[in-house]
This record gives sequence, C-alpha cells and structure tokens, in this order.
Amino acid sequence: MARPSTPDRSTWLQLDHQLCFALYSASLAMTKLYKPLLDPLGLTYPQYLVMLVLWEGDGVTVSHIGERLALDSGTLTPLLKRLEGAGLLQRLRDSADERRVLLRLTAAGRTLKTRAVAVPEAVACASGCALDELAALTTRLQALRLQIQNSTPRAA
Repeated sequence: MARPSTPDRSTWLQLDHQLCFALYSASLAMTKLYKPLLDPLGLTYPQYLVMLVLWEGDGVTVSHIGERLALDSGTLTPLLKRLEGAGLLQRLRDSADERRVLLRLTAAGRTLKTRAVAVPEAVACASGCALDELAALTTRLQALRLQIQNSTPRAA
C-alpha cells in the first residue's frame, strides 16, 4: 500500500493533509452550490440524483436506484414518496414479480429534464474547470471510490 510522500510522518495527521476532509468539505460545498440551482425545480439534492437515474432510463426498479445511489430502502422510500407526491414519478408493482417496485416518470418528470439541463452547466461554470478537467476528475473520483470499496482497511 502506498504511503503519503510527505517526508515527516507527524504531518500526516494535519487536517489539510487528510483526503477524507478534502472530499467531505468539497461535498458540502458542492451540495451548497446545488441548492439554489435545484430550488426552482422543486428538488432537493438527493431527489435530483434519483431523477438523474430515471432520466437515464425510465422504468427501473427501486433496488436499481438504491444500487446506483448507494442508498438503502429506509432512506430511499421516503424520498421516492415525496417525488411521487410532487407528481414526478409513479411507483408501480411489477406484474411479473409483485415484490419488485418499478419507477416510471410522469409527463411532469420527463418535462423537468429540459429545465434541469442548465444545472450541470452552472456547476461547471462555478467550478472554474474546463469540461475535460471535470470529466477527468469525475473519472478519478469514481476509480477512488471503487478502490476504497474493494479494499480491506487495516487497524491503526
């Protein structure tokens, strides 16, 4: 396992040297950036993520959404109920397997996508990064997440 290249190990415990804090604080800043962009759409950030998955492919199962967003059903169910209450999606039992719940966009949910197109553009602009830089950063973070998920942490 690679160690940080900082010569003095005592600096490893400084807050500004922590990858976890850099990711955490960047996530907070990103969520704060999204709020005024999503308010006119009537969406919270987690609801926006669900809608992104549905805009990629309508008619998916609740479990598919949970896997894509790494959310458990206890978190996902109330979120989906609110989106259904807002008229953006329908939850339907799968006729082939009653245990499965399918999610279908309503006309309003499909229409909302045209308004949401401006959100990624605003985020890209606020980041000050070129699109290729954002794509590379996204790819690197996805690889990092996968590596962490597949690792076995050692005790300190």
